[in-house]
Amino acid sequence: HDKLSEDFVTIISNVETGEPLWIGYGRSEATVARWLCTLTAAQKAEIELAVMDMHAPFAAAIRNDPALAHVDIVHDPFHIMKRGTSAVDELRREAFFRAGNELRRIGRGTRWLVLRPWEKCSGAEQSKLKELFSYNRQLTRAYQIVEELRETLKAPDAASMAEGLDRIQRRTERRANKPLRKLHDSLVAHRAAIPALGEHRPAAGRVEALNNNW
Repeated sequence: HDKLSEDFVTIISNVETGEPLWIGYGRSEATVARWLCTLTAAQKAEIELAVMDMHAPFAAAIRNDPALAHVDIVHDPFHIMKRGTSAVDELRREAFFRAGNELRRIGRGTRWLVLRPWEKCSGAEQSKLKELFSYNRQLTRAYQIVEELRETLKAPDAASMAEGLDRIQRRTERRANKPLRKLHDSLVAHRAAIPALGEHRPAAGRVEALNNNW
């Protein structure tokens, strides 16, 4: 078989039904723009919401189309949390796998555990987490922040979600902690589309499930 020129496809779906509407090769602004070119002005006027991951070119395609100026962009919680858990995992690697054999032994096999919500951990798992946290204060702080982010994304409205994000960003803005600073910069860059989640509450999980199936 000939190798495809693109490693990704972009799937445009109906948020309410999960029905795939269009599939195109690539993952760029131009990819989404190709789909937009298939729509009439009347069809664009009917679009109310664009739910997507935090890949900037997708949002750019919507924002650079004047006919879609009325459309709100929302990031789904799965991808927001993925940015947070990536910071925790990076700090876990720094704490245990770049600090000698003894700490490497203690941290081995714990990735799944530090990414797991506290409330879903058993008593034994919570004890193990406390042991891990006793070795590294930055890892403890990152885990707490991600737990706070998880709760913030469950806020009942956009205003409450924005307040939660303000608290989190005050805790992530220190430049000395590179993984948390990366999370901070990401939350700042995508700030408008996160509280929109609290306003619209789209069935983003349905779209994510569709993507996984594809």
